Amino acid sequence: MKKSIITLLLITMSAATAVAQEGTVQLTLKEAIKAAVEKNLDLKAELYTPAQNEADLRKNRAIYAPHVTLNTSYQDAYNYSPGLSRDYSASSLTLTPGAYQLLPTGGTVNLNYQNIEQKNSTAVPGSYWSSSLLLSLNQPLLKNFGRESTELNIKVAELTKDGSVSRLKSLILATVAQVSTEYYKLGSFIQDLESRKTSLALAKRILFETEARVRAGVTPAMETLNAQFGVSSREKDVIDAEKAVRDQVDVLSQLLQLQKVTDIIPVDLPVKSAYEVNENEAIRKALANRPELAELQSQMVSAELQAKVAKNQTLPSLNLTSSIGLNGADVAYGRTTERVGSMGYPVWSVGLQLDYPLGNQAAENDYARSRLRSEQLRTQLASQKSTLETEVRIAIRAVQSSFKQLDVSDRARLYADERLKAYIKKNEVGLATNKDVLDVENDLTTARTNQIKAQLAYSTALSQLWKATGELLDKEGIRVDAAKSDELYKGVR
Repeated sequence: MKKSIITLLLITMSAATAVAQEGTVQLTLKEAIKAAVEKNLDLKAELYTPAQNEADLRKNRAIYAPHVTLNTSYQDAYNYSPGLSRDYSASSLTLTPGAYQLLPTGGTVNLNYQNIEQKNSTAVPGSYWSSSLLLSLNQPLLKNFGRESTELNIKVAELTKDGSVSRLKSLILATVAQVSTEYYKLGSFIQDLESRKTSLALAKRILFETEARVRAGVTPAMETLNAQFGVSSREKDVIDAEKAVRDQVDVLSQLLQLQKVTDIIPVDLPVKSAYEVNENEAIRKALANRPELAELQSQMVSAELQAKVAKNQTLPSLNLTSSIGLNGADVAYGRTTERVGSMGYPVWSVGLQLDYPLGNQAAENDYARSRLRSEQLRTQLASQKSTLETEVRIAIRAVQSSFKQLDVSDRARLYADERLKAYIKKNEVGLATNKDVLDVENDLTTARTNQIKAQLAYSTALSQLWKATGELLDKEGIRVDAAKSDELYKGVR
């Protein structure tokens, strides 16, 4: 044993950094996060929601698109006239081009140019044209009045899209945090595998030297069995550790959508430096940055707007109808248009239309439901804020606790190293058996494992804290907006 054992025990544990072979990928954490954000299928699927919302938004904005109309009809009648004591025929041809436009006030303005040719076979048979140019306005004065009522669906579509972008940001935030955790977890599994291999190498070295001593007759044969048991138990540990690494490579490959990858080598080591955090400042950042709150706030604003419009719907329907126009008539169509253009035959009208259902229960209950929905979202928002504050506090304590565990595990690892050295010396002078040495070496392996777990726990705690405060995406240089989803929308046009 002697120096060869000590040398094996002092090997530094670290992730493999060998040159990448076929099927092996070396990744920094930023590269892993970039791959996940760009390739993760769940994120890609979620991008389609804001794209669909953009289609809804543009559809609702189209209410202000001018409409061009063209109405035409022909009527032919054959009747008996008692005054003339004979049959007669009459026909008319109507051609009316026009246009109308919705106004932000909720009113509709119409412009029509009606042309009618009439023919008859009465006492004065013949035909003549009549034309009229008419500009009319139908404007709600109570119910459906104003921009809020008119543009309700536009505003709701805008807020729905904002909410879907916030939901996408939430998913990206969770994905980035998951990538960070799985990335460092793979590194910790690789470190643990190397630790298990070192432990196995030590057990094999002890078995080799014990067998030599037994053959020389200076050590009892029982010591060989202890050494063989140490080797077999450590072989099992290596097999389990190899499986854990392979499984974690698959988990990370699926998360990053890496194809035909057999090995992933994490380049970045877990964070070990202290991170100072102010609780009040962290909570303020969470309330300002968390996309879940932004999504709920969009829903609440939408609900409050719908409640306001629903209240307007409880009013009577009182509409102002008005029109102004020019008329003209003559036997020739050209003369008819000249009379219209002369403005010598004006016509105008104004009126009111009132409609109010007795009891108005439908509108009243729609308003009540909208109010209840608004209050529900307000309560959910308050609950979400309280939940986030608790989440931040727990995350802060996790960071502080895991950083303390780093120091404890580092010291435990050093103590375990020194303890094993002492038992090796005892074994050399016959004061400790192989079993004693292997048991103490097991303690060292446990200390290494605890050290690796503490490093992983601290890195994970930092990611969870930055996720809780909503800072994680900014720290990784990720900006979330609707640009990519808008590209999807434009791509199907």
